[in-house]
Amino acid sequence: MESELQGLNPKPPKQPDPNKDERPLLKPPDAAASSGELDKKYAAFVRSDVYGSMGRGELPTREKVLLGLALVTLVPVRVVAVTTILLLYYLICRVCTMCSVPNREEEHQEDYAHIVGWRRIVIVQCGRALSRLMLFVLGFYWITQTYRIPQTYVENPATPSEQENDAQSEDTQSEDSRPGVIISNHVSYLDILYHMSASFPSFVAKRSVAKLPLIGLLSKCLGCVLVQRESKSPDFKGVSAVVTERIREAHQNASAPTMMLFPEGTTTNGDFLLPFKTGGFLAKAPVLPVILSYHYQRLSPAWESISGVRHVILILCQFVNYMEVTQLPTYYPSQQEQDDPKLYANNVRRLMASEGNLILSDIGLAEKRIYHAALNGK
Repeated sequence: MESELQGLNPKPPKQPDPNKDERPLLKPPDAAASSGELDKKYAAFVRSDVYGSMGRGELPTREKVLLGLALVTLVPVRVVAVTTILLLYYLICRVCTMCSVPNREEEHQEDYAHIVGWRRIVIVQCGRALSRLMLFVLGFYWITQTYRIPQTYVENPATPSEQENDAQSEDTQSEDSRPGVIISNHVSYLDILYHMSASFPSFVAKRSVAKLPLIGLLSKCLGCVLVQRESKSPDFKGVSAVVTERIREAHQNASAPTMMLFPEGTTTNGDFLLPFKTGGFLAKAPVLPVILSYHYQRLSPAWESISGVRHVILILCQFVNYMEVTQLPTYYPSQQEQDDPKLYANNVRRLMASEGNLILSDIGLAEKRIYHAALNGK
């Protein structure tokens, strides 16, 4: 009997290793469900055109035919036209800056934006005209521009005390009415071309841009603020410090170039507005809010979850592209907003979201990188 019981008794159970996770592995989530969760969580960066995420979606037959037709007919013409415009403006800038000494604010920071007289007039007017011509070549034949007065301005007129203060400071207001910076949502690299054609402002760019062929000289004529975040030089000014100085100068000096900032810090799909960084609001100067919107049927001009080269080629293949611009009145900060740049930035952001029918989102560049990594299977 004992031998039978011994034969039935199994070996003593193995003691679990406390350092080893013995939980059963979860089944991999359904691909469709996983994709849906990603799209919901990172909705501000999701493409919804026929080309799909990363621009590699399965295309219908009609789209393949249109794409093939554009590649052999439209794209070569546009490439030649864009290259010609770029070379022409480079030559104009080269002639206008000949024998001129660039303005040097600090090491590696120089520009020709402070040139005066006919040289500056030629650089600005030709830059605006050729930028608009380049947009036309890219299929933006009509750009709808609207000046909108927010409803809150109409419903909440100035109080008697505010009107009295305005009357007392009328002369000062007329001198300080020029905005120091243009604030815009960021959807695509095409945004830059529009703002160049509209006001020819200065942008913030990486320091390496100044060394690029052709583009380097153009960036200096624009007066771009060249930054290098990883610089450890004791003489190096932070990005916010340089931008703040330029905004104050633009606000106080009518001949200084206006700054242009995308306070979101990255692009979206055009339906959302990300949190604003406060760098453009530290100067306490008035800002000019501008809202850009792209309407599309096939390809979204938004530069999201797609490589730059692929997106440029697809843009060149588009027969027609659409852009709508909404400009709001200059926003003058209250004393409370001047004392609190974060409050100032948030109030401007809410106003732009309301007037542009944009959805406020709390995610930013860090979440965008996570989303792109997930799309690439990393």
